Amino acid sequence: MTNATSHAVPKGGQVLTDWRPDDEQFWEDAGYKVAQRNLWISIPCLLLAFCVWLVWSVVVAKLGAIGFNYTTNQLFWLSSLPGLSGATLRIFYSFMVPIFGGRRWTAISTASLLIPAVGIGIAVQNPDTPYWVFLVLALLCGFGGGNFASSMANISFFFPRKSKGNALALNAGLGNAGVSVMQLIVPIVITFSVFGSLGGPPQEVSEGGKIWLQNAGFIWVPFLVIATIAAWFGMNDIASARASFSDQAVIFRRKHNWIMCVLYTGTFGSFIGYSAGFPLLATNQFPDVGALQYVFLGPLVGALSRAATGWISDKFGGGRVTLWTFVVMIAAVLGVLFFLGIREQPGAFWGFFAMFMILFFATGVGNASTFQMIPVIFRKEVPRLMPDTSAAEQTREAERESAATIGFTSAIAAYGAFVIPKAYGTSIEYTGGAEPALYLFIAFYAVCTALTWWFYTRRNAEIRC
Repeated sequence: MTNATSHAVPKGGQVLTDWRPDDEQFWEDAGYKVAQRNLWISIPCLLLAFCVWLVWSVVVAKLGAIGFNYTTNQLFWLSSLPGLSGATLRIFYSFMVPIFGGRRWTAISTASLLIPAVGIGIAVQNPDTPYWVFLVLALLCGFGGGNFASSMANISFFFPRKSKGNALALNAGLGNAGVSVMQLIVPIVITFSVFGSLGGPPQEVSEGGKIWLQNAGFIWVPFLVIATIAAWFGMNDIASARASFSDQAVIFRRKHNWIMCVLYTGTFGSFIGYSAGFPLLATNQFPDVGALQYVFLGPLVGALSRAATGWISDKFGGGRVTLWTFVVMIAAVLGVLFFLGIREQPGAFWGFFAMFMILFFATGVGNASTFQMIPVIFRKEVPRLMPDTSAAEQTREAERESAATIGFTSAIAAYGAFVIPKAYGTSIEYTGGAEPALYLFIAFYAVCTALTWWFYTRRNAEIRC
């Protein structure tokens, strides 16, 4: 055990050639410290990825004030395109860790965020910047969305079964907090010259005063550099996690991979979609309230609830928690519809805001519960599908398929960051309000509730979890 332990804790960025987190002695002697180090470097990298991914949700609300005359629908396009590109990139990113290694890919993907961060800082300073440039920069912000898939797949390899759900909840929940961090920090840093002459001159605001909107991009640059260096020198690759794309592609033949894609779209897709669309929706529907100063609380509630409630699913079962999450989400959207219907009355905004806080909280709980379900499902499903293989090989295959499914489901779910803001924009353009989009969301949550009950929670469910 001494040799295995020393071999399992290499210096710097070496590959872990002996990694057995489910071996309790190994975990106690060596595994725990290594896994924790990788987790706590992964979290700030993922947090910064979310900051860059969703930064347009705040930037679009300020473009009109500094002279960019875009329609409401054009602004919703800018806030939704990072979701489209981020979700698409996640499909590819979800398979990258077993191919390139978690340390290498985390460092490379974090460094890639410097491109849109610097690009935004330059583009907003020029009033003649064409709309298509902003569209390209919005698409490039999708690099941040792609990072989630690889980050979650990577962390899933480091932890034993008994604590995998909580580790994934911490990585995702605190990483998701990047949205609220960004929505809190950006409105502050654009009010003064953070970088002096290096950051460029301010922009004149139509109602008077000055802002430095370029800081919405530039503020992340030093942190991205630090995080990239930390990932490269402080994280590890796991040799046993290596697999080709063809090895991982088996999940496309797994029915439960596709079911979990639907359920995770209902939870995480809602979280990231509401995060992207909430600032513009709130300011559009309640223009006189000054909603932009409060919107960061929604993603913060969702992120913290995800990080803090992973243990509930470990204790009571992810399927049961997921089922009730969708019930709560349906009720909360009905509440949003009610307060939109009386938005001209005093206090309507606060009712609308409260319903969204409940929605964000529920999405966080559901994000944790659905990801807790995936390893449980494949630990039960793989032995049934591969009865002639050894128990050790079944365990390894279940881990590989779980990691690939976690990454792929997060890719599909991330399209919520495009669909929800775009649904708002289209609904407002054609009907004058967001109500049709919200009714569509209720119908989708009803489908998710039925799938969860049928496959995972009813008495004779295929896989109770």
